[in-house]
Amino acid sequence: MALATLKTFFPLYTISFFYIYSIPLKSGLKEFRPLFLLSFLLVFFTQNSFSQDTIPRKKIGLVLSGGGAKGFAHIGVLKVLEKAGVKIDYIGGTSMGAVVGGLYASGYNATQIDSIFEYTDFDELLKDYIPRTSKSFYEKRNDELYALTLPFNNFKIGVPIALSKGLYNYNLLAKLTNKVRHIRDFNKLPIPFVCIATDIEKGEEVILNSGYLAQAMMASSAFPSLFSPIEIDGKILIDGGVTNNYPVEELRKMGAEIIIGVDVQDDLKDRNNLNEATRILVQITNLDMIVKMKSKIELTDIYIKPDVADYGIISFSEGENIIKKGEEATLAKIDEINKLGTPNNGQPSRFVKFEIAELNLKNLEINKLENYTRAYILGKLRFKAGDKLTYKKLENGINTLNATQNFSRINYSLNPAENGDTLRINLVENETKTFLKFGLHYDDLYKSALLINFTQKKLLFKNDVFSFDLGLGDNIRYNLDYYIDNGFYWSFGIKSWYNSFNRNSAIDFKNGIILNQLGIDKLNIDFSDFTNQAYVQTVFIQKYLIGAGIEHKHLKIETTTIESGESVFENSDYLSLFGHLKYDSFDNKYFPKSGWLLYGDFKTFLFSSNYTRDFNQFSITKGEISFAYTLFKNFTMKVQTEAGFKIGNKSVDFFNFVLGGYGYNTINYFKHFYGYDYLSVSANSFIKSNFTFDYELFKKNHINFSANYANLEDGLFRTGNWLSKPKLSGYALGYGLETIVGPIEVKYSWSPELPKGYLWVSAGFWF
Repeated sequence: MALATLKTFFPLYTISFFYIYSIPLKSGLKEFRPLFLLSFLLVFFTQNSFSQDTIPRKKIGLVLSGGGAKGFAHIGVLKVLEKAGVKIDYIGGTSMGAVVGGLYASGYNATQIDSIFEYTDFDELLKDYIPRTSKSFYEKRNDELYALTLPFNNFKIGVPIALSKGLYNYNLLAKLTNKVRHIRDFNKLPIPFVCIATDIEKGEEVILNSGYLAQAMMASSAFPSLFSPIEIDGKILIDGGVTNNYPVEELRKMGAEIIIGVDVQDDLKDRNNLNEATRILVQITNLDMIVKMKSKIELTDIYIKPDVADYGIISFSEGENIIKKGEEATLAKIDEINKLGTPNNGQPSRFVKFEIAELNLKNLEINKLENYTRAYILGKLRFKAGDKLTYKKLENGINTLNATQNFSRINYSLNPAENGDTLRINLVENETKTFLKFGLHYDDLYKSALLINFTQKKLLFKNDVFSFDLGLGDNIRYNLDYYIDNGFYWSFGIKSWYNSFNRNSAIDFKNGIILNQLGIDKLNIDFSDFTNQAYVQTVFIQKYLIGAGIEHKHLKIETTTIESGESVFENSDYLSLFGHLKYDSFDNKYFPKSGWLLYGDFKTFLFSSNYTRDFNQFSITKGEISFAYTLFKNFTMKVQTEAGFKIGNKSVDFFNFVLGGYGYNTINYFKHFYGYDYLSVSANSFIKSNFTFDYELFKKNHINFSANYANLEDGLFRTGNWLSKPKLSGYALGYGLETIVGPIEVKYSWSPELPKGYLWVSAGFWF
C-alpha cells in the first residue's frame, strides 16, 4: 500500500522538489537542502526499483523425458541453463528425467548431480547389489555358491519378475533426498516438481506430485524387467514412460508459461538396430509415445533433442559422453535461452550440501506379516526404536532384509515425529517359497562338478529354510541344511554333508609308516567324510556369530596302492561337541578390498567306534584372524594368520592339520598352502601366515602375488618351536577373473624347499 501511494504521488513530489530547490531560501533553511536531496534520491530509486519488480517474469517450466542412461544428457542441459542464468520455476520428468529432475528440485545443482552419477556404480544398481557386510552368515554362504537362481512353483521353473528390486537405487535416493525427507507436497520443494508413473494393472498414467519423494522417483523409473514394480497407495506402478514420457501438459497446469523440453527418448529403430532385449522393450514402450510427441512438441517453447541415438538405456559407462551431448544440444539453442536468463535471477550458485545425517529414530512401524515375526524383522534390521540411526545403518538393515529373498517388495519412508523420525517399513512377502539353484566348479582336488540345489522356505515353521545341495561330477558330494532363523533370539539348525575325493598323497595318516614300508613317496588315497550336526546359534552385539552343537562324523580312508594286506586305514564313527565364534566383514570372499575376519573353533571328541583301536578322548582348537586393506587405488593387501593344536595325551592322526594346495573347499583340518602340493605335510599343531598383494588391472580382472610361511609339527606349542624361524615357505603368482559363475583363478606356486613348482586352476564358487 505504501509503495502504491508513493507511486501515485511521485510526479507531484518531483515538481515540488525542483520548485523548492530553485527558489531562494532563508539562510536558516538552506542547510536542509542536502537532506531534501537525499530523500528525493531515495524515493527516486525506490520508485525505479518498484517499477522494475512490477514487470512480471514469465514462469519457466523444465520437462525431462525418460530414456535410461541417455537421461545423463539432462545434466548437460542443466549445466548450460545454469550458466545462462535461467531460473527454473517448475520441473516435470519421467523415468530418468524424474530422477534427475527430482534431485534438481530438491536443491542440488547440475555439478552436484554430475558428481553423484559419476560415483554411482550402475552395475551394482542394476543387479540390486547387496553389500556382503549386510548379509547374515547363512546368506553369505548362500550367495557365494550359486551362479543361477530360479523360482520353482508347482513343479514348474519360472523366471524372476525383474533383474532387480531396485533397493540399491531406493537407498541411494532416500539418502540423497534427506534434506527434504519430511516434505510430502512436491509443490513445497525448493522447485515444485511432478513425475509420472504407470498403473500396470489399469494401464493408466499416475501423476505423482505428493508423497515420499524417493519412492515417487523410483516408481517413475521402474523400467519393466529391470526393476520390480513399486506399490504406492495400493497401486502397482512401473516406469511412467509407458504412458507419458514427456509430461509437458502437467507443467502447463502447474503454471509454467514458458516450457523448456528435453527429449532423449528413441525414435523407432529398424530391424538392424533391434539387436538387444532392452532395445526391443524400449521400442515397444515408445510406440505410442512417438506418435504423441508431435503434439507435445507444439506445447514446448524451446525443444532440445540431444543426439543420443548411438547409446542404449543401460549405457551408463558412457555417462560423460552423454552429458556432453546434452550440453551441445542446449548450446545450439543458446540464443533463445539467453533471452530467459538474467544475472540476478539465475541459479548457478544453488547448493544443497550433502550430509549423512544421523536420524533420531523415535518410532519403528512394520506392517503385519503372515509368516514372519516382528522379532525376525528386528533381528535382520539390527536396530530398533529409540536408536540413533545413520543412513549407513539404515541401508545395512534394509539390505539384510533384502538378502533373505523372503520379500518381493520392500518400501520404507521417513516421516516426521516429535524431535525425530518415524520409520515406516512396508514388506510384501515373497509368494515363491521354492527355488532351484545351480553352480559349477573345478579344482585340482575335487575335480569338476555340477551343483544342483533345492531350497524350500517355510517348510515346517515360520522363518525356516531347507536347502539341499547335490554335486555331480568326478566326486559325488552333498550338503543338507535346515535352519530356523529367530532373529534376535537363539536360532536352531541341522546340517549334513558328504565329501569325497581321490588323490595321490604324500602323507599316509600313519606318521609315514606305510610309505616307509613300501619305499614310495605317495599313496593313492580314497577319502570320504560323512558328517551330521545339530546346533544353536545367535548374533552377539549385532556382529559376532556364536554357535554350539553336537556332531557325528564317519571317516573312511583307504588306498588302492596296497595290493595285499590292510588297505583301509580308517573306518570309524566319531561323536563330538563343538563351539565357535565368527566375525566376517570382508566386502568380497575371494578378492576382498576391505574388512576383517575373526574365527575361533573348539571341538572335543567324546566317543569313537574305534576302528584302529587307538582312540582316546581329545580336543582340537583352531583360530584365524585376517584383514584386507586397500593401500591405494585398485591395490589391496590381505594379511592372514592361522593356528591350531590338539589337546590330549594322544590324538587320532586322521584329524591332523594338513597343509598344501589351493582353490578347494576345505574340510576338517585341511589348509591351503602355496608351494606345496595337496596333502603334502601334516602334524597335530601348526601356525601359518599369508600375505597377498592384489592389483585389479581392470574391472574384475586381478593379478596377485602371495607368500605364506608356517611351522608345523606335533606338540608345536609345547616345545616353543612356533616362535622359531618358519620351516615351510611358499609363493604364488596368479591371475583371477570375477565371473557370474564365480572366480576363475590360475596360480603358479613354488617353494624354495622343493625342486618343482605347481600350476593350479580353479573355476567357479568353491563347494
